[in-house]
Amino acid sequence: MAKILTLTLNPALDITVSLDVLRAGHVNRAQAQASHAAGKGLNVAQVLADLGHSLTVSGFLGRDNLQPFEALIEQRGFTDSFVRVDGETRSNLKLIEADGRVTDVNGQGPQVDDAAQAALLRRLEQIAPGFDAVVVAGSLPRGISLTWFEQLLRQLSGQGLKVVLDTSGEALRVGLRCAPWLVKPNAEELGEALGMALADRAAQHTAARQLLDAGVEHVVLSNGEHGLSWYTAARTLHALPPPVKVASTVGAGDSLVAGMLHGLLQGEAPQQSLRRATAIAAQAVTQVGFGICDHAQLARLEAAVQVEEQQESGQ
Repeated sequence: MAKILTLTLNPALDITVSLDVLRAGHVNRAQAQASHAAGKGLNVAQVLADLGHSLTVSGFLGRDNLQPFEALIEQRGFTDSFVRVDGETRSNLKLIEADGRVTDVNGQGPQVDDAAQAALLRRLEQIAPGFDAVVVAGSLPRGISLTWFEQLLRQLSGQGLKVVLDTSGEALRVGLRCAPWLVKPNAEELGEALGMALADRAAQHTAARQLLDAGVEHVVLSNGEHGLSWYTAARTLHALPPPVKVASTVGAGDSLVAGMLHGLLQGEAPQQSLRRATAIAAQAVTQVGFGICDHAQLARLEAAVQVEEQQESGQ
């Protein structure tokens, strides 16, 4: 299996509260509550570990609430290469209603100073050679400039790594300039980054081809329950997941990234890679938490995924 590095610059302690219906401005009674050490890169790492890969995790962690993150890293057998910074890693509150709707209240995270930023770049320069891929996922913490983020991505690419990028907003816009090996925005995120409306599949196809022409090798564009499209220079595939009972949409995109990376690094047939990745994402929304816990369920979902090859027009 592969040796993979994930970077979570702004991890979070996810506090997930389940309730029947959220009534804004009123007292709400929780039906269940759970907390998870999380952040997009850490979520991806957990799924990749369940798929058999060797993981090193890095980024920034606040010293004031390390315990849940260090416990997860130890439990999962990850190699810990996080840089510790002053303050607390942020907490994200996720309110999940019975119909699957999720309301997020995300914290800011610690202030990352210049010394910590330099320390991470030095650490990555030392450890990055030898990895099969690096996943850079999630938002940027306070103190991180877009200029520094671009420097980070270019350093990783310059070291010969396959860079997988999963972020949004200005970080995605800047990241696309670095031509990552694989990007996985949703249609809204990509449209915002490119300054264009992506209301239909034809427009999405045009945008994806723009990225491919700029040097991105794999564009994975997600549209929630409507499926996802995978664009390469050779082909365009679309996958439609089977209907499932939604427990939480948290982590579905991270699970998709892990599934895609797994298939690509294993050299699987494109249709098979996309089918399994779509199933992994579909399974993720049926649970609270991250990882592949039920392989029999995953096999059933995988068999029900519909994959088709699209024509060059994108229709």
